[in-house]
Amino acid sequence: MPMDLSIFQLLGLSMCVFTAGVIDAMAGGGGLIALPAYAAFGVPPALLLGTNKLSSTLGIWVSTARYIKHIGAHPKEFVPMVVVTLIASAAGARAVLLIDPQWIRYMLLAAIPFVSVAVLGKRDFGKDDTSAALKPESLRVRELAIAAPIGAYDGFFGPGTGTFLAIGFSRVCGYTLIHATTRAKVINMASNAAALGTFLWAGRAHLELGIAMGFINIAGHFVGSSLAIKKGQSAIRPALVMICSLLFMKVAYDVFG
Repeated sequence: MPMDLSIFQLLGLSMCVFTAGVIDAMAGGGGLIALPAYAAFGVPPALLLGTNKLSSTLGIWVSTARYIKHIGAHPKEFVPMVVVTLIASAAGARAVLLIDPQWIRYMLLAAIPFVSVAVLGKRDFGKDDTSAALKPESLRVRELAIAAPIGAYDGFFGPGTGTFLAIGFSRVCGYTLIHATTRAKVINMASNAAALGTFLWAGRAHLELGIAMGFINIAGHFVGSSLAIKKGQSAIRPALVMICSLLFMKVAYDVFG
């Protein structure tokens, strides 16, 4: 049994990881649920991020593949966004050495309410695709303009990256939330895989627990992506708002707690 957890502890952790997978598949931000759960059930701090990254990466592969198949996209069209995001993420990670992350927390406290209003204030947010009104070159530039700063944020700070990507792609590029979420998932999958490789190389993941919870996370991502594909904007929009709210509470606790 992973980490000598009792059956009841495993059930409790599994419920949390499953829920994280469902939410993450629809709106990103699953780590806001899974990380506290792993910590609460005794995963050592040194293994916490790597174990969560292992289980979440297994799950995100499933939802990403389902979204790509659903919208009929070819994976190669996402390559420029992925490359730009990984470069920006590496730059963001370097910036941690130069800038106090506390400033990012203050900026998030100011920005998250506006992001939530942008989603809540428009009932049909992400329902209709208006991207066809843009020239292909303009659309690519907008995609990269979203991917670069949020990629840097991912490397510098991290929480809610997938959520911000989905909202940005929908608001700036005119994609439906299902198309925007697909792009966010592809980028998240690439960055997760890169980070996971680093954690595994350094021995900073509990392999047995991470793989076991990975299967639970896969189930969550399957359910979450099924809801998003079936319900579309009506399922994704409230999930985005919930993750924004959780992120706001986490950042507020970090700043004032």
